[in-house]
Amino acid sequence: MFRSLRFAVPLIVMFIATQAVAGAKEDERARHAAQVLSEIQQIPETSIPDKLLDEAKAIVVIPDTIKAGLLVGGRRGHGLMSVKLADGTWSNPAFIKLTGGSIGFQAGVQSADIILAFLGDRSVDGLVNGRFTLGADAAVAAGPVGRNAAAATDGQFQSEIVSWSRARGLFAGIALDGAVLQIDDAANLAAYGPDTTPRMIFEGRATGHPSNDIVAFRDRLEEASYAAREMRRMRAARSTTAAAETAPATATPTQPAEPAAAESQGFQPVSENGIRTEQLDGNP
Repeated sequence: MFRSLRFAVPLIVMFIATQAVAGAKEDERARHAAQVLSEIQQIPETSIPDKLLDEAKAIVVIPDTIKAGLLVGGRRGHGLMSVKLADGTWSNPAFIKLTGGSIGFQAGVQSADIILAFLGDRSVDGLVNGRFTLGADAAVAAGPVGRNAAAATDGQFQSEIVSWSRARGLFAGIALDGAVLQIDDAANLAAYGPDTTPRMIFEGRATGHPSNDIVAFRDRLEEASYAAREMRRMRAARSTTAAAETAPATATPTQPAEPAAAESQGFQPVSENGIRTEQLDGNP
C-alpha cells in the first residue's frame, strides 16, 4: 500500500503543477486586460463613452497588441471577451486572439492596447461561431473620444463594432479593417477545463471554475457599466430638470373673485345691510 502511495504522490504533484503552469499565462493576460480597462476608464476625457459601454453587447480587450512592419506589416494580440447577458450583467470572459496583416512601406514595432465594443448580436454570434474578419464580416468604426465623445454617440451609430487603441499613453479611435478575431481554444481549455466551448463559458456552463484573475476582469466590466448607467441616468435627470425650468409658464385664465370665493367657501352669513332673495323650487 505504501509503495503504491509512493508512486501516486509524485503523479498528483506533477498534475497539480501542470495545471498551475497551464493557467499562469492566462491569468497574466486577464490581469493585463483588467488593468487596461481600469486605466482607460479612470480618465473621463479618454474613457469609453457611457452610451456605448452601457449598450454594448460584448467587450473585447486586447492588451499589448504587437504591430510590426518592414514592407509587409503584421498585427498579433491575445485578449479577453465578455458578452452582455439577458439580465444586463457580464459573462465570464473567453480568451480570443487577433491577427492581421497589411502591405505597404512601413518599418518599426509598436505595442498598443485595443478595445472593441460590439453593438450588435450578429457580430457576437459570428465571433463565437468561428473566425471573424473586422471590416468584412462587420463594419468597424473608430471610437469617439474626448469632450465631444458623448455628442458623437447621440445619433444612430451605424457600425456594428467600435474600436479604440492606446499607444504611448494616447487613447484614440482606430481602424482595424482586415484584422481577424477568433476564439483562442487552447487558452480557454487551460482556464476552464476540457471540452469547454465559448458558448459554455458565456452561459456559465463551463466544466471548471475560472481563476480569481479571470473573474476580476468581469468585475471591472461590471463596475464600469454600472458607472456608465448611473452617469446616463444623472444626465437624463439634469436634462429633464433644465427643460422644466426653461419651459414658458402657461397662463391661467382669471376667474371672477366673488363667485370663486362663494364656491370655494361654505355658508356665509348675510350682513345687516344686505338683502338676499331666493326662489324655492316649484314656487314662482
